[in-house]
Amino acid sequence: MDIEDLRHYLLQKKAVTEELPFGPQALVFKVMGKMFALIAWEDDPLRISLKCEPEHALALRSIFPAVQPAYHMNKEHWNMVILDGRVQKDLLLDMIDDSYDLVVKKLKKADREKLKQTGESSCWK
Repeated sequence: MDIEDLRHYLLQKKAVTEELPFGPQALVFKVMGKMFALIAWEDDPLRISLKCEPEHALALRSIFPAVQPAYHMNKEHWNMVILDGRVQKDLLLDMIDDSYDLVVKKLKKADREKLKQTGESSCWK
């Protein structure tokens, strides 16, 4: 996936914003103000950091060399995926969906309700 495909996929999710809180080199994607993805868009190959359940994060790292602990993040909960073709697109999209869903599940109840009222998301299927 290239940067525009990634951005399009991330931004089509409900209530997602794209921000640059860490400077121009890192695109940060948030749902209701909470980060669920970070793209090091200037890196070649691209790298994306995603939230993940700790046991699943370890399993992915043990299977895929392109999945590593995320740089400058809580390594128990965040993976970095090097987008060099070693991780299939479908798996990457599942990882993005999981990250979004994990963050949504941790939102305050009022924010989850507000999000729910804006239409269906992958969290409510």
